[in-house]
Amino acid sequence: MIRFFLILVLVVVGDQLSKLWILDNFALYESQVIIPGFFNLTFLRNTGAAFGMLSGMPPLWRQIFFISIAAVALVALVVMQRKMGKENSWYTLSFACIGGGAVGNVIDRVLYGSVVDFLDVYIKGYHWPAFNVADSGISVGVGIFLLLQIFEDEKKAAAEPSPLPSEE
Repeated sequence: MIRFFLILVLVVVGDQLSKLWILDNFALYESQVIIPGFFNLTFLRNTGAAFGMLSGMPPLWRQIFFISIAAVALVALVVMQRKMGKENSWYTLSFACIGGGAVGNVIDRVLYGSVVDFLDVYIKGYHWPAFNVADSGISVGVGIFLLLQIFEDEKKAAAEPSPLPSEE
């Protein structure tokens, strides 16, 4: 559990420090090209969930909803960490990244009423919705979890005895 909380805190600190840097150095909607044709730093605020979903909800209800979802998710992550983290330390990394991302975005919602997004990836005129370090932590954590599930399923399938051919 110590490793879990240490990684979670590192994700939160990295997320919050990067957002503070953006808040101190960029005006809302200001953009700076980092890799032409591919990556900008662009300061945006997201009042909704992923891709701006639920941004039309009344602010109080939106805050209650997102904070409640994050609290339930954190409890579930701690429970899963206690069970699955012992089996494979990659689960610890997965759950801690997801939890750190959730906490980082909840901190934004409490402090600013919205999430600070600034990572802008695009090709020509096609932009992926802007995101942040917390979102990256969640995505990486979910990716690791899914890969673990695939490999675990393959291991279980390989360990099962193959069925005997039928005699006709």
